[in-house]
Amino acid sequence: MSKVIIPKNYKAKLSPYDTQRAIALIHSIFEKELCSELDLSRVSAPLLVRKSTGLNDNLNGYERPVGFDILETGEECEVVHSLAKWKRQALKDYGFRVGKGLYTDMNAIRRDEEMDNIHSVYVDQWDWEKVIKESDRNLNYLKKVVQKIVNAICDTEDILREIYPELNVVTAKKRKVTFITSQELLDMYPDKTPKERENAFAKEHGTICIMQIGGQLSNGEPHDGRAPDYDDWDLNCDILFWNEILEIAFEVSSMGIRVSPVSLDRQLTLAKCEERRQLPFHKALLAGELPYTIGGGIGQSRLCMLLLGCAHIGETQSSVWDQESIDICKKAGIFLL
Repeated sequence: MSKVIIPKNYKAKLSPYDTQRAIALIHSIFEKELCSELDLSRVSAPLLVRKSTGLNDNLNGYERPVGFDILETGEECEVVHSLAKWKRQALKDYGFRVGKGLYTDMNAIRRDEEMDNIHSVYVDQWDWEKVIKESDRNLNYLKKVVQKIVNAICDTEDILREIYPELNVVTAKKRKVTFITSQELLDMYPDKTPKERENAFAKEHGTICIMQIGGQLSNGEPHDGRAPDYDDWDLNCDILFWNEILEIAFEVSSMGIRVSPVSLDRQLTLAKCEERRQLPFHKALLAGELPYTIGGGIGQSRLCMLLLGCAHIGETQSSVWDQESIDICKKAGIFLL
């Protein structure tokens, strides 16, 4: 059964032709703004990694990566879920200094992803990572970086609205970020589900950042799943905007200060992932051989969807959808790429 929701009286603000031009413009502007805010340089990134390296993102631990063997080598490889761990290794291998970082286009296939207005089996992100000092591993530093990312998004929108003034009625994102921990959010809305908490808080505040995701809360459950081997669960967050079109809290970025050897050791134990200690990436991290970093992913199609006021992510990316969703969107006049 399709999970697609059609907003009342929805109509795309731009034609398919202008939507394509606007997507290209968003990419060009936002990359420049993001690099300026965070001091990033572009690098090339892999579409697939060897299974044996432990570099693939395990997400929540149950998602199945797309894997296959290489004829010439006989090795098992996987299409990436994200580049969360690869980026940290790359910062070391490429010789990045403290205060400098990288970004790249990350294209992934998540075949177990649900398909609705904002989710797709095809994932495209700006993945970024930056070398920091050990003393930067705190919530105040995290908040400063979050604000810089929101500034880059809002600056991109300001330029976009000058070219496409018709978008003004559906966008206008708030620059002021309201920060809250996942436990504080639970305390505020104890009778709501995590998504309901996000919706209620984002509707009130507009632009929000939910911190400390992955660890167990007072109700015995995490706010959301997080792999134990890249984000430090005490120093990570999600950035969400209130989406007026869909009337939901709309996640644009998942990010965080990365695990130290100490926090990786603790989180592997909590997540019952002891076997990962023997993988090359994890061995190097536990031995203190990798730099301290902060990083995350910013959804490309998600951001375009938000800034263009689209109702379905298929309006900003070409993917595969179930036939019922295709029929529903066609009937509603929603053009899926």
